[in-house]
Amino acid sequence: HCSVCDKVNNCVGFSNYKFFLLFLAYSLMYCLFIAATDLQYFIKFWTNGLPDTQAKFHIMFLFFAAAMFSVSLSSLFGYHCWLVSKNRSTLEAFRAPVFRHGSDKNGFSLGFSKNLRQVFGDEKKYWLLPVFTSLGDGCSFPTCLVNQDPEQPPTPAGLNTTVKSSDSHPFPPKPLRESQSHLLTNAQSWMEAGGDEEKGKLGMNNPAMTIENET
Repeated sequence: HCSVCDKVNNCVGFSNYKFFLLFLAYSLMYCLFIAATDLQYFIKFWTNGLPDTQAKFHIMFLFFAAAMFSVSLSSLFGYHCWLVSKNRSTLEAFRAPVFRHGSDKNGFSLGFSKNLRQVFGDEKKYWLLPVFTSLGDGCSFPTCLVNQDPEQPPTPAGLNTTVKSSDSHPFPPKPLRESQSHLLTNAQSWMEAGGDEEKGKLGMNNPAMTIENET
């Protein structure tokens, strides 16, 4: 989030991000509650329905403070709810994370439901309670990217690299290159020549064959 957050006087990161969101939610509900309960007295203040005492100025200040904090907290809380739905941090919202194939702002997004579980955990009954339920260890995070061979060039976005054949092989059989076919041809000729030599040697070692050859 940032090095030191001025609202909690601490660094907001993996271990306390859920508590930061709950802090914003609790504060927003409290400010809305104060503004709603003080609204009727604020209306009476402007219509001169309150007695002329010092308390009416307290009511006016309380309503303005609760209303202003409600607006600021609602904007900040809404922004962080959007970040959670995208599985991003504040830094990643301003600068896309860089992966092996390049930068991708949605590299950590696993889908709306899984993104919520990354912060609030798998048990929904603990989502609104100030207990640590976030998934992971804070050092490695799952991504939606497919692991690529580092020796292969990066695949352009939008290009489907999956190749299917009628035999359900992952890659279709490729025809032999011309150099490979020449090598196979030479290898076959070498084997045939070697077979003829073996036959000749056997004939020389066989006396019957030698006599027939002489005759």
